[in-house]
Amino acid sequence: MIIGQRDEPGMPRYGGIATFALLPRIEDVERADIAVLGIPFDAGTSFRPGARFGPSHIRENSRQLHPYHQIHDAYPFRDLQVVDAGDVAVGPYDIPAAIDDIQAHAERLTDAGARVVALGGDHTVALPLLRAAAKHHGPLAVLHFDAHLDTWDVLHGADIWHGSPFRRAAEEGLLDLDHCQHVGIRGGVYGPEELEDDARAGFALIRSEEFATSSVEAIAERVRRRLGDRPVYVSIDIDVLDPAHAPGTGTPEVAGLSTREMFTLLRLFRGLDIVGADVVEVAPAYDHAGLTGLAAAHTAWELITLMGLR
Repeated sequence: MIIGQRDEPGMPRYGGIATFALLPRIEDVERADIAVLGIPFDAGTSFRPGARFGPSHIRENSRQLHPYHQIHDAYPFRDLQVVDAGDVAVGPYDIPAAIDDIQAHAERLTDAGARVVALGGDHTVALPLLRAAAKHHGPLAVLHFDAHLDTWDVLHGADIWHGSPFRRAAEEGLLDLDHCQHVGIRGGVYGPEELEDDARAGFALIRSEEFATSSVEAIAERVRRRLGDRPVYVSIDIDVLDPAHAPGTGTPEVAGLSTREMFTLLRLFRGLDIVGADVVEVAPAYDHAGLTGLAAAHTAWELITLMGLR
């Protein structure tokens, strides 16, 4: 029997403990098809810290998520068992140890048959999540929403940080180098060689400016052609959105996507074989009126809905 959202007629949505979308805890079900996993880790950040508090902020702003998706005519919490899997127990001081802990936790979930939707945390966490997903599915097509490339190399002596997860993943053979796509790129680079490195890591680019010159439908078609029929991992850095729509993030960049543009695009990806996902870089100390938390919570809901439609 699938257990859906909390059903207590006398308890308003703003009351009680905030699991993601008021869904059951993983301990309360026999199995899970999709596990929403918090990763309160931001030791890999290079600018403003605070994304370690992202998972709880996203959960708090997920209380208003409803059971029916009117665009897809779908009930994402009825047809699959979606659960809140709690947080990874991860410390803030040792990045390699944290990566191992996150990977081990994600692998336990995937070994049990669940697909993971992770709530970050900084983008460093994508590397262990990709390792866990690739263990089951082989090299992955990656759909990466971000203002930044995140295919850089060593910074301040660290080879694993929030700007390097996809470079390391490419080096480890986790990515299908012919089927990876960035969307929303606009952040600064130090020179053209960084773009050349990015191409070698397997990524094609769609910059944020292209949303002003191409229709969202045309962009979706380009993305679909690039991803092909491969198993897809979707990684969404909330700073892909313009700071007007998502101010609560560690490395904001102007001239980003609107929430309407991003959600319109996501909803055109019905049918993709999404085997894992993350929504990262929510830093609530810089948020205003829950704008970023709301955007992140609804983004995770959109991804869960797409995963249920496959």
